[in-house]
Amino acid sequence: MDITIHSSFLPHTDPEASLAFYRDALGFELRLDVGQGTMRWLTVGPVGQPDTAIVLHPPTVDPGLTEEESRTITEMMAKGTYAGINLAAKDLDGIFERIQAADVEVVQEPTDQPYGVRDCAFRDPAGNMVRIQQVN
Repeated sequence: MDITIHSSFLPHTDPEASLAFYRDALGFELRLDVGQGTMRWLTVGPVGQPDTAIVLHPPTVDPGLTEEESRTITEMMAKGTYAGINLAAKDLDGIFERIQAADVEVVQEPTDQPYGVRDCAFRDPAGNMVRIQQVN
């Protein structure tokens, strides 16, 4: 089988703040911007990796969601427990400095984990957990 990961989805609460985070702090490129206002879907991805993308979407626009479900999603996002993504970088410390300079909520500074991974963690503007692992 030849299967690859093409797109992952993360919710956003503010498309401009999310775009600034993924484009300016992480250095991703904007590939698609659909909709307007808070009803925007933004596709971003790492430069030089055109086949891998993150779609930032409004989380509660599904017409099948009840009011209670929408409220639950919003509450979970505010706590940072709704969604997350793991990324990887060769220069973890350099990336961490760049992100920290962007005034992002740091959850964990670069740390050597007991299970053999060096990583850091922070939250994007919507509260999504973003972890970055050191790779060689």
